[in-house]
Amino acid sequence: MLKNYFLIALRNLWKNKVFSLINVVGLAVGMACCLLILLYVQRELSYDKQHDHASDLYRLVTEFVSEEKTDRSPTAAAPVGPALKQEFPEIAEMARVFVPFFEDAAILKRMEGGRTVQSFYETKGCLADSTYFRVFSYDFLEGNPAKALDKPNSVVLTEAIARRLYGDAPALNRIVRISSNNGDIDFKVTGVVRPKGLSHLDNTYIMSLSSGNIGEFVRSVRNFAVNNMFYTYVKLRPGASAKALEAKFPAFIRKYMGEDLKRVAFKKNQYLESVPRIHLYSDTGAQFGIRGSIQYVYIFATVALFTLLIACINFMNLSTARSGRRAAEVGVRKVMGAGRESLIGQFLGESMVISFLALLIAVFLVELTLPAFNRVAGTDLSVSILRDYDKLLIFVGLAFLTGILAGSYPAFYLSSFNPVQVLKGKGRNTLSAARLRRALVVFQFALSIMLIVGSMVIWRQMQYLRDKDLGFVKDHQLVIPLRTSQAQGHYEALKQASLRNTGIVSASAASSYPGIFTPGDQNFFREGRTVEQSVNVKMNHVNFDFLETMGFHLLAGRFFSPRFPADTAQRLVLNEEAVSRLGYTPQNIVGQRLYWQGSDGKVPYYVVGVVRDFHFMGLQQPINPFGFVLAPWGLNYMVLRVRTDRPSGILKTLEASWKTLNPDEPFEYRFLDQDFQKNYQSEEKMGTVVGYFTFIAILIASLGLYGLAAFTAEQKVKEIGVRKVLGASVGSLVALLSKDFLKLVLAAFVVAVPLSWYAMDSWLQEFAFRTSLSWWLFAIAGCVALFIALLTISSQTLRAARVNPVKSLKSE
Repeated sequence: MLKNYFLIALRNLWKNKVFSLINVVGLAVGMACCLLILLYVQRELSYDKQHDHASDLYRLVTEFVSEEKTDRSPTAAAPVGPALKQEFPEIAEMARVFVPFFEDAAILKRMEGGRTVQSFYETKGCLADSTYFRVFSYDFLEGNPAKALDKPNSVVLTEAIARRLYGDAPALNRIVRISSNNGDIDFKVTGVVRPKGLSHLDNTYIMSLSSGNIGEFVRSVRNFAVNNMFYTYVKLRPGASAKALEAKFPAFIRKYMGEDLKRVAFKKNQYLESVPRIHLYSDTGAQFGIRGSIQYVYIFATVALFTLLIACINFMNLSTARSGRRAAEVGVRKVMGAGRESLIGQFLGESMVISFLALLIAVFLVELTLPAFNRVAGTDLSVSILRDYDKLLIFVGLAFLTGILAGSYPAFYLSSFNPVQVLKGKGRNTLSAARLRRALVVFQFALSIMLIVGSMVIWRQMQYLRDKDLGFVKDHQLVIPLRTSQAQGHYEALKQASLRNTGIVSASAASSYPGIFTPGDQNFFREGRTVEQSVNVKMNHVNFDFLETMGFHLLAGRFFSPRFPADTAQRLVLNEEAVSRLGYTPQNIVGQRLYWQGSDGKVPYYVVGVVRDFHFMGLQQPINPFGFVLAPWGLNYMVLRVRTDRPSGILKTLEASWKTLNPDEPFEYRFLDQDFQKNYQSEEKMGTVVGYFTFIAILIASLGLYGLAAFTAEQKVKEIGVRKVLGASVGSLVALLSKDFLKLVLAAFVVAVPLSWYAMDSWLQEFAFRTSLSWWLFAIAGCVALFIALLTISSQTLRAARVNPVKSLKSE
């Protein structure tokens, strides 16, 4: 029986080559798109599932509650973790992780005989408690996980870093010097690991938390309220409830933090978030690494589903359109005793054959396009059918689902024909089938128009983000990281050397710069108010000339200057938002005294200037209170404004000066505008992927429309012949054949506009600053769809209209 179904399916495919090619190619492309997105979705959903007892792993989240707002952070003060472990028996293990906020890389040096033989910058380093590997699961290639981080100045390297440092030689017990703001420390390699899977903790090397300046700070700090810089993870005992544990946190906060919180005048709440959900669902700030988005997973999955649905609709439309040709076959089979169930099985079997043929082509297309998809989406997906059985099951399951989805209606429709009627030549291509085909075309093009609108809105928002005035000069700004104490100590010498170059306008330094995370903040309150009425202000420590170099717009007062001896670490320049929140105007706050509540009492600060509001982070975020304070220390980045778009000569001069001052450190630089644009990486990747898939979806829809137009022209060949004999022109015949399809596209436009408006308006809400949804975006999308439809059917309608009526009517 199955063999018979298979042979009949192949015979029908060969008999109708054009329609079969359209069906197979359309389904193959749709399935390839769907498979690529399924691989992406599977990757995104796999984060942190590899850890032993992953469902028992949680991260502590802190809520900071003040009179003006509530902020959430995935970090806590250093003493909180050990106190939690001591207080609650539900916690089996606890581990803290510290990521240096003011630097995104450190220098790793391979030391031999007390000298440096190799050095390079490396990102994604962190410091962690000795219990880290009891909480998180890694494959240890060298070393003992139970003791790897027990001692100060010990480090565990990932396999990639160990091979980069030592090649194929063992790395265990070797010495690597790590230079950062934590100091220049010689670490002993106590382990080499290979991650078991993807994790939000995307570490390349893990140092003992008891090392260097951070280690001294952790050992000495006792305040539970401030310096919330440590990611704190807990592993609950089997059967313990996270909700029940959270219910005990208010009492814990009162016991351990009550007095500390009174001094700083804000409240704290704490709760737990599941580690496997962090990558896609966490909505807190100060994230470690690049966070995913469940919304983008939904968007990609929806686009893939749309693409596959469009391909399936092609199959349904062409199958039902060709039902007249198979009606006699159905009638004969029923007369010969075939039941409806066997006919349904036959037609579903045919769709399965087409689906699995399409799968073979789709797998080839996936292999072919996967490298390009990885570049566009920023992923590292790979697939091997012989090795990845889970992916093989996904592929086969998708082919089976596609075969059922695409073949279900044609199977039930064809098997329902009355044998007496069809053998008399009646009951073919019924009105209900024609209506269904029209409805499916409308649905198909509505999806296409929605994708066109989505691509245009995303592109327009990205353009808006690139072009919007950020409140400072982002172009021609060169950034040189000062990652070590040695580099920071040579900053003034490097600055003077750089200013001798006529291509450099100005130079300065700061702890951070626009586009990267600024961790520092202080709570200020004005004269006559209490600490409970303070305003939280993000703070950046800067050197003289930084505000001028960055091109901030001065509204009142002045910038910091060495001409004013009183300019010290207690002088402030604020933005408009901070001034407004404090209850002043830019004109009357200059010269005013503000207070910050320190551990030893109130500390006065004096406002010397006000700058216009600016965007220190991406436009997804609103403008918050921001301030600058003059400080000669903690200057992690040197910023230089250059005169040219091609600073290659300037870079060579700077590198020479750098090598003279810092011979053991690699020279590194970046451009501020490119760094700022990294805030939109996720959105840009999504826009590019959606754009490509929109093109593919339109191509598939056009393929189906081409097949339907060909079939319609074939069905009306005699009508066209009669009309031509009666004097109809080619133009009128083309209009006659085209108008029905164009009406369907217009109906699709009416359906798509409100749906796409709602979807894209919801997406734009993620941005505090965003473009508008203009009417012409929808008009362009409709015109594009109309033009594509007209272009697709024109070749078939023109061919049909030009046929010699003698040929089409000679059988009459």
